[in-house]
Amino acid sequence: MNVKEGSFLWHLYLDKVYCLLSVRNAKALLDYFHLLDVHHNNTLNDVLFFHFLHHVTNLTRSQIMKTFDMLDWNASGEVNFDQFYMLICILLAHQNHLKEQFLYRHSRPIFELLDLDGDLKLGPQDFQLFSFLFDIKKQKLKQLYEEFDFTGDHHINYKEFKLFTIFSVDKYQERQKAEKEKATEKVKEKEKEKAKAKAKWLHLQRMSFQIRSH
Repeated sequence: MNVKEGSFLWHLYLDKVYCLLSVRNAKALLDYFHLLDVHHNNTLNDVLFFHFLHHVTNLTRSQIMKTFDMLDWNASGEVNFDQFYMLICILLAHQNHLKEQFLYRHSRPIFELLDLDGDLKLGPQDFQLFSFLFDIKKQKLKQLYEEFDFTGDHHINYKEFKLFTIFSVDKYQERQKAEKEKATEKVKEKEKEKAKAKAKWLHLQRMSFQIRSH
């Protein structure tokens, strides 16, 4: 899933620590929401919702309607601004490679969104249904149930899900640290190569000067 370049969402900033919009961005999003709300009900129905997501993302019709049903947890046939705001944060977290951080920071509301039947447990099908939003691939899903399904009932409760998000964000931070260290090493290696090349050039210059002097 990608946010289309040049769309309104492309210009919004998601805080990397708390994975929320700034006050200014939230106000801009609210104004945008009111523009979409052509019926002035402070909500978006499924038609308006579909055209919005179709315009700003590459999600399919089926994926868009699944997303609408997930957000419309009380089956009112409409999505309010709070639900819309959560959706935008999910999209931006996906776009900005902050999925692990987002799940960790907002584990409770995400768990409640995924828990469509309200039984306070998540089965593999719940994650698979919305894998396009949260990018929990088969290998990661397998790891989730192998390592965090402590009750062994093939379902994940909230405490188990929270532990999974903590583990995921720790692994993500370790990868980020390793990548940063690797990038630093590359810079150091380039600097060493430049220093060697410069030393070699100076040596050749001195040699040339000595030959000309004789």
